[in-house]
Amino acid sequence: MKEDMGKAKIVVITGPTATGKTALGILLAQRLNGEIVSADSMQIYRRMDIGTAKPSLDELSAASHHMIDIAEPFENRSVAEYTAEANACIADIIKRGKLPIIVGGTGLYIDSILSGRSFAPADTDGEVRQELNERYDEIGGKAMRIELSQFDPTRAEKLKDADKKRIVRAYEIFLLSGITATEHDAKTKETAPPYDAAVFWLDYKSREDLYSRINERVDAMVKNGLIEEAKSLLDSGLSPTSTSLQAIGYKEFLGAFLGEITAEAAAEQVKQKSRNYAKRQMTWLRAKPDIKKIVWDKEPDLEYGMSEVTAYLSQRGFI
Repeated sequence: MKEDMGKAKIVVITGPTATGKTALGILLAQRLNGEIVSADSMQIYRRMDIGTAKPSLDELSAASHHMIDIAEPFENRSVAEYTAEANACIADIIKRGKLPIIVGGTGLYIDSILSGRSFAPADTDGEVRQELNERYDEIGGKAMRIELSQFDPTRAEKLKDADKKRIVRAYEIFLLSGITATEHDAKTKETAPPYDAAVFWLDYKSREDLYSRINERVDAMVKNGLIEEAKSLLDSGLSPTSTSLQAIGYKEFLGAFLGEITAEAAAEQVKQKSRNYAKRQMTWLRAKPDIKKIVWDKEPDLEYGMSEVTAYLSQRGFI
């Protein structure tokens, strides 16, 4: 691949859950004068350590980390807010002469950083969105979508009557900005990527090995206090419907606290949903062009991974 001399260089370490991203990212940061920017949608929340597989205190001290523990669990952070803060971290790392290393498996966060996309305006005080939600409830999805089609027929045609969230959002974008969601998306696609990015996908040779690692990780989380961590969030007054408690590893135990299922059954749900999430992550990764895959055998081999990463970065002119 041709090196882009005009753009700042960043490295991305991604892959399905339980593939050793944190460990390889830290080793890379130590050896290449880098700092880590987390791309995990749930590691942003404080007091959610075990269930999010947040780096340990030792790991956090082994390399500089950013975008971890930046919000309270009751906050609802948007992708736009994350992207703005993450880009500010990246700019500061580059300014100080260090290498930004994006580490995580939340594809939407990584895509938002790499694409340089802009975000349509949102209703910060909630009044416009509330009015639109109430109008949807009053006239129904079909009528609301017909209204949407009068100014954004392309978006209206793509949506179903029951898709309240997206119908309301498309309507909101037009009311707040004067341009349609379709026009905004088209302008976003024209934006050139802001970084020269080297992206690495970590995985296992065998799907069974990946699923086994996921199951082992969940068992370890439960042993290390995941159930107690989830319970403490509820006991602190956090609503069961909060965004943070919808994370895999927390939501499943709500039923156990209410006596609807056993803790053992909840843990099995966590394993199943984690495996399903890994499948979705891999679907996202397969669609990515220009990605370097690093494949483990039975478990992560960090020295092998480092040799693969450094060889590729050398080839790309990063080091």
